[in-house]
Amino acid sequence: MQLYDLIIIGAGPAGMTAAVYAARKRLNFMVIANDIGGQPLWNSAVENYLGYSYISGVELVKKFEEHVRKYKVGIKTEKVVDITKIDNIIIVKTEKSSYESKAVIIASGKKPRQLNVPGEKEFAGRGVTYCATCDAPLFTGNDVAVIGGGNSALDACIQLTKIANKIYLIDIEKKLRADPILVEKIKNAVIVFNSTKVLEIAGNKFVSGVIIEKENNQETLAVQGVFIEIGMTPNADFAGIVKKNEMNEIIISKKNETNVPGIFAAGDVTDVPGKQIIVAAGEGAKAALAAAEYIQRN
Repeated sequence: MQLYDLIIIGAGPAGMTAAVYAARKRLNFMVIANDIGGQPLWNSAVENYLGYSYISGVELVKKFEEHVRKYKVGIKTEKVVDITKIDNIIIVKTEKSSYESKAVIIASGKKPRQLNVPGEKEFAGRGVTYCATCDAPLFTGNDVAVIGGGNSALDACIQLTKIANKIYLIDIEKKLRADPILVEKIKNAVIVFNSTKVLEIAGNKFVSGVIIEKENNQETLAVQGVFIEIGMTPNADFAGIVKKNEMNEIIISKKNETNVPGIFAAGDVTDVPGKQIIVAAGEGAKAALAAAEYIQRN
């Protein structure tokens, strides 16, 4: 089995930036990821990435990928299921194979948090979705509900205003937590339910409604689509070897080190505050430099 200098898990902003730096350090490395792009693919618009006053998430990812491909980086589309370490060798196991390396950077990002109500799993892909950027066009002319009150929920609403007939925004909190500029954009375009709990997603073969409760009163909203935008959870279940905090985020040092020598982490999967594309990219660069130093030292 080939022994790599470095394996990078994830191909979002942190993983792709780490790949560029690893290539410039002339490391023998590979990238393993479920997909290329990560969370930016779900963003309709990116307005705070330096150098771009406005760019879509898809376009930004394309720029990242073009940059990475110039270094002829090997990317395997596989799902990582476990990481172990024997002596000084780190073994990364996927659903298809196993790979050995001197160092690893975990940059696997986050995955959508589920609502965990009746009907959610049953109607996933049949009216229930977690990605407005991916699926909004499928609901052209329909009535839809967006669940959540943060930036991702309001971004979904903004995308849907150009597509859907009627939009309900359902938030369990008393007040929306999104940036004021986003709240202003949905004003008069979305019907907002604050302090409202989703009890069930109803339907037959496809979604036909969402059952909500507000001030002990239940109501059914007739919708054909439900966009669940209640935040993200770290995609780190496979990384049982490293220490995490109460939110399942990987705990790292200022040099992106985990508690296991040779295993580094970067981006939204870690406990670094500020879950932003530009922050993740910077953390990916830091992790690659730290990993290169570790490999040289050992």
